[in-house]
Amino acid sequence: MQGTLNEELALSLKGRDFLMLVDFKPEEVRYLIDLAIDLKQKQKAGEPHQLLKNKTLGMIFEKSSTRTRVSFEVGIYQLGGQGLFLSGSDLQIGRGEPIWDTAQVLSRYLDGIMIRTFEHRKVVELARGATIPVINGLTDLSHPCQALADYQTVLEHKGRLEGLKIAYIGDGNNVVHSLMMGAAKLGMHMSVATPEGYEPDANIVQQTKDNASETGASLHICRDPKEAIADADIVYTDVWASMGQEAEQKEREIAFSAYQINEDLAKYAKKDYLFMHCLPAHRGEEVSEGVIDGAHSIIFDQAENRLHAQKAIMAAIMS
Repeated sequence: MQGTLNEELALSLKGRDFLMLVDFKPEEVRYLIDLAIDLKQKQKAGEPHQLLKNKTLGMIFEKSSTRTRVSFEVGIYQLGGQGLFLSGSDLQIGRGEPIWDTAQVLSRYLDGIMIRTFEHRKVVELARGATIPVINGLTDLSHPCQALADYQTVLEHKGRLEGLKIAYIGDGNNVVHSLMMGAAKLGMHMSVATPEGYEPDANIVQQTKDNASETGASLHICRDPKEAIADADIVYTDVWASMGQEAEQKEREIAFSAYQINEDLAKYAKKDYLFMHCLPAHRGEEVSEGVIDGAHSIIFDQAENRLHAQKAIMAAIMS
């Protein structure tokens, strides 16, 4: 019966875009996580898993990257395909070509497109114009690849996801948006603490709460970091000023000064809590060195799992 269910889930994912986790059913999100773990085990064991032999992934970058570029390029290679790096400044899209036209042309050459950009509308327009799967490698609104890898990492360390509490302390940005959506799909409880004016997007908060009712998950938004982190299984943060917000750095340092995850704040979490950060990190700002480099930190397991989670996404939608 399980095999039949997995076959149905595999068929349901073929040819689809991967833009936001809210677009997927709870069982589909869990299938992708399980597939990521399976592909990781195969890679560690040296077992061939060339599920995308001779397939080509176009990778459009309008934002610089370390983890996204390397993990996608290595990932498609390990799956038997090849990745083509496409700088936004080198494409005609950077000179005013309509996104629809670019999408149509690239669909004639490639088997899939990954794009890392600023405005979320670009990803949506690209997916509408393309006849091949499009993957959101990051936008200002959403970072679903990161969240999928994060929950894979939690599952590997905790042995379960349902019923766990994740506390996010910091800016209500693209990372927390995807974490919220993922938590709702996976039956997890999430608390978010942000300063006034830096809350998560209201529409995504509502979508998260609507989805949470289906899985028994919950979402709590507050101002007090101690309230959010109380009895948390996972403690998560991100930089206070994301890419493109550098001009706001000083202003944000003041606004977020009481939101640093340090040893004193971490005492309110469970004794066996996991600390997570999507990287790059600014030690001494959003997190103390003692926490990020301490025994509870699993940040480099997260970073590694970007490779495996993204391989699962590519294998599921491009095969």
